[in-house]
Amino acid sequence: MTVVPVMWSVWVVLVAIFAALYLYRHSLERDEDDQIYLDEAFNHEKDAQAAIVARVNKVSPYVRVTSWLVAASTVFVIGYYVVDIYNTLMK
Repeated sequence: MTVVPVMWSVWVVLVAIFAALYLYRHSLERDEDDQIYLDEAFNHEKDAQAAIVARVNKVSPYVRVTSWLVAASTVFVIGYYVVDIYNTLMK
């Protein structure tokens, strides 16, 4: 079994996971307000914003980890083809 199909499969799976997590985080952040002025009458708004921030903070580490994994796998794919081209030209 050659390494190329496995390498590309792993890369595609990682990119798909990263894209799904990124889009989910973006959809959460869309509803987040940058600055709101609250008094006692708007506690429900404050609770809703706190819930959004909590979910975004929960997802963000996974987005960061998958982005690093995608970057590492991309470097691996590029490195594989650079070595392959080098070996082909040196024969």
